Amino acid sequence: MTTTVQAGAQTPAGGPIVTRPGVYDITAEAYHADRSSLSSTGARKILNSTPAKFKYELDHPDPPKKAFDIGTAAHRLILGDGPDLVLVDHLVWNTKQAKAEVAEAREAGAVPLKRDEWEQVHAMAAALRRHPLAAALFDPDFGKPEQSLFWTDKVTGVPCRARLDWLDNARGGRLLLPDLKTANDASTAKFERSVLDFRYDQQADFYMDAVLQLELADDVSFVFVVQEKQPPYLVNVIELATPWLLMAADRNKRAREIYAECTATGIWPGYGHEVSMASAPEWLQALHERGYRS
Repeated sequence: MTTTVQAGAQTPAGGPIVTRPGVYDITAEAYHADRSSLSSTGARKILNSTPAKFKYELDHPDPPKKAFDIGTAAHRLILGDGPDLVLVDHLVWNTKQAKAEVAEAREAGAVPLKRDEWEQVHAMAAALRRHPLAAALFDPDFGKPEQSLFWTDKVTGVPCRARLDWLDNARGGRLLLPDLKTANDASTAKFERSVLDFRYDQQADFYMDAVLQLELADDVSFVFVVQEKQPPYLVNVIELATPWLLMAADRNKRAREIYAECTATGIWPGYGHEVSMASAPEWLQALHERGYRS
């Protein structure tokens, strides 16, 4: 059984921050600074983009984006962990004073919010706490937020990491992993499209694999707690059907194999050096034929 440990000092140049597999209670900054292991996001980038882009983004991390502020702030209020939230209470943010306050907040690692955004995320947190199932999944009496898992994949030998939104205190038996997502539309049908667009199925499999490989539980399930960002801030708890997870397991295995090969050779391929053929989708060809005949 793996026990929770505190992380030591981070090694320079994005090296490993841990010396053995386990559950680590570390900051998000320390977790993301580790560039010696493969994360779920990295596995998805390798397959959905190219190894070359993955490597470039690994070596050149993006600064915080305003588009992610609402989701980050909602995580902070709901989970109870994350960057501080700072109210920048100006009608407009293009004044010298407002820009200075925003820059100061960003420099301190905080999330600056406008008045309407501040009220929005607090209303979202209150709405989620009124949802019986979602509130129970993130009950602070029975779990901890933002736990970082580090392990070595038993099949490929690839060092891996995952940062769970929430980890239940219970060990052994069956474990349920909830993951918080914010969306414009939390309906199951709309989320299915998001799963395909962002390969959330790979995230679910990657995190469940972490729990099993670290022997934190004998069985594990994963659910997405999806909350809308507009009133009345509806919540939908969604679990992926087995076919999603079977495909995800295959994709994550392939991503780890590619990562291992690229790491060993130092070659991170892009799109290739030969002419590629762009196929016309069958549905478009059929539509063209019907229109031509008419």
